[in-house]
Amino acid sequence: MTSLPMPAPAPPRRRAWGVGLLLLPAAIVDLLLFVLPLAWILRISLYQALPGGGLRPAATLDSYGAFLGDEFYWQEVGRTLGLGLEVTLITLVVAYPIGLFLARSRSRWRGLLVTLAIAPLLTSGVVRTYAWMVILGNTGLINGLLQRAGLIAAPLSLVNNLTGVVIALVQILMPYMVLALLSGFGRFDSDLEWAAASLGANPWRVFWRVTFPLSLPGVATGCLLVFVLTISSFVTPQLLGGGRVFLMATEIFDQATYTLNWPFAAAISMLLLLLFGGLIFGYTRLQRALEL
Repeated sequence: MTSLPMPAPAPPRRRAWGVGLLLLPAAIVDLLLFVLPLAWILRISLYQALPGGGLRPAATLDSYGAFLGDEFYWQEVGRTLGLGLEVTLITLVVAYPIGLFLARSRSRWRGLLVTLAIAPLLTSGVVRTYAWMVILGNTGLINGLLQRAGLIAAPLSLVNNLTGVVIALVQILMPYMVLALLSGFGRFDSDLEWAAASLGANPWRVFWRVTFPLSLPGVATGCLLVFVLTISSFVTPQLLGGGRVFLMATEIFDQATYTLNWPFAAAISMLLLLLFGGLIFGYTRLQRALEL
């Protein structure tokens, strides 16, 4: 039986041209929908704002200086980062047992359970935010149940403040954390846990020394995703915060819509983008460290 001759490999230059042609559609889409809009926002951030929403073409950093030189806006940055850390930590603590259970489940209903865990993504975040406004309101479900049970005399303040924003964002962003954790749990061998247990490690020691360290890539991905979505969220802080929760995203909206200071809003957007870039850089460094 004669074997067919193997085809000769393509020359490097021809291979490079082939890869370039395959990447060309994605590059065009990125250029039109991502690079050019960002370049326009950067250009607007360097303009001078005129009364009444007018713009004067210039190349000035006045908007950046006004933001970085005001203590109020630094407090907004700190509040934004603090909200991101709080929501990310709570989401991780709540979603980790769910993800671990779904990853270890051998039930025939596992697919249905996973679907239910991520089903909130099928509903708009705006709809879920309005639902939380009803649930957390002074006459809502939670305050009503607590008052009927005699646990509180007056309604708890759960809306128009940071508390309601945190509660709603944890529920809204939890499916993203669950999906990231499921991908992380599927990358390690459970036989390692059995080996640790056979060597005398109790369940808690197995978890902290084997299970949790091996799931860190999924944890890092989920935390990054939830943190970025939290600090960039606008609808939930605006509605549940009642205009009393001042974050970078809400400040961008106020400057662009009410104050009509487009250069200042664009400058805040670029600073928020730089913050995202720093987070992505830190994540890649952490991911490399975890893979070593």
